[in-house]
Amino acid sequence: MAVQPEGTPCWADAMFADVEGAKSFYADVLGWTFGESLAEFGHYTQAYANGKAAAAAVSPPMPGEEGNPSSWCLYLASQDAAATVAKVRENGGEVLMEPMEVGAFGTMALARDPGGAVFGIWQGNTHEGFETEMGAPGGYCWSEVFTRDAKAVDAFYPAVFPYTEQKMDEASMDLAVFQVQAQPALGRMVMDSDFPPEVPSYLNVYFAVPDCDAAVARTTERGGVLHFGPMDSPFGRFAVLGDPQGAAFSVIDVTTTKGEMPPMSPAT
Repeated sequence: MAVQPEGTPCWADAMFADVEGAKSFYADVLGWTFGESLAEFGHYTQAYANGKAAAAAVSPPMPGEEGNPSSWCLYLASQDAAATVAKVRENGGEVLMEPMEVGAFGTMALARDPGGAVFGIWQGNTHEGFETEMGAPGGYCWSEVFTRDAKAVDAFYPAVFPYTEQKMDEASMDLAVFQVQAQPALGRMVMDSDFPPEVPSYLNVYFAVPDCDAAVARTTERGGVLHFGPMDSPFGRFAVLGDPQGAAFSVIDVTTTKGEMPPMSPAT
């Protein structure tokens, strides 16, 4: 597998108090199957789309984190985790976990951007990350940083990763896109008054589904919640959901699009 370009979203995982419940839920909503639980790595369990392509992972909380709420963590590719961590510190971010080797799989670190959103850093070795194709059902599709401090975040990410930034021309929405090698990699949205003040900044991870409305129905039937949508867009029909253990995620059907792509211009 080719090394991911620096800053590319390359993996996602989440910790759940009820791992078996999470596996059952995501198997139903996203069609995932699960591999062997790796006891030597904290019972980390990989999820697969179409039975064979690595899509994400779930695990129980690490010791001392049992009371933390469940949430999805997005990892950004790094060719040198230690160097990336240094850039995080130099540019106003916070390092939550120093680079740590995960067997032969690679090296991970956790960080928080100046706006408060937590993300992972992954220097792949035998495990480079997602094996799913973009837009394929069950696979990772997109992610956005939701923040209340766009100015700080817009300065931070291109300083840590080799991003260029574009912004939507439409003045009514403050939307930016960070690009890697001229390809969209990560979105940035501003949290407005619709977000309760107690909701922290976060990275919203999208997984592709063949039918957005069906995924919403399965989510609510299984005890999850619908936070937003379903809504049509030029990118696909999507919805923001919460699983029964509180982890937020989004689903999108990229085959069902509506409207014109919004014009974007380089950020100034």
